[in-house]
Amino acid sequence: MQKLRVRFAKRGRLRFTSHRDFQRAFERALRRADVPMAYSHGFTPHPKVSYAGAAPTGAASEAEYLELSLTRACDPREVRAALDEALPPGLDIVEVVEAGPGALADRLQASQWRIDLPGASPREVTAAVETFQAAESVEVERLTKNGVRRLDARRAVLSASVDEAADPVAVRLVVRHQSPTVRPDEVLAGLLSVAGFVPPAPPRSIRLAQGTWDGDGDGYRLGDPLAADRAG
Repeated sequence: MQKLRVRFAKRGRLRFTSHRDFQRAFERALRRADVPMAYSHGFTPHPKVSYAGAAPTGAASEAEYLELSLTRACDPREVRAALDEALPPGLDIVEVVEAGPGALADRLQASQWRIDLPGASPREVTAAVETFQAAESVEVERLTKNGVRRLDARRAVLSASVDEAADPVAVRLVVRHQSPTVRPDEVLAGLLSVAGFVPPAPPRSIRLAQGTWDGDGDGYRLGDPLAADRAG
């Protein structure tokens, strides 16, 4: 059995694809691409696909990850090309590598996000982010199937900065993966809570990277989770 690790992107209108919808589309793509998948046992066998930390519905991403278990060895480059051809534009396979030792999930410790804020004042956004960073904790609420859950959005944010020169102005975040992981919209809820900041237009969130955390404050660096696999 061969294990492959896949990096894929959700772009454009496909950012509104839910994780369940993506799973269905990806399983169809595996069949169309004739990938020799290993299957689970039982009455309803499923292809052995392991997903890691899906981005929330509505957020675009350049760094989603999953693992595939195959019944025979395949060239990762050929698998990448076949899957990319089988998926709709906007669900794009960026890279496929053969898995090395260690668990992929252990390498996904944090996410780098960019939140675009059309129409917002750079000065107002900067002031809100500074107030957020100065707070010891910023509690926000998430509605779950078990009721309302309170999360500390400030504790999850490892780094925050404002790109005032961007058009539109953008907030850049590095968010620690925890259980549950704080989402970009919950950071915006935190900005509302502590600074009264309300985006004048719908914000757009994109996950730029995931990886291991190496750094402190604005000197952060996210380690590439597939680097060790490429090195082989």
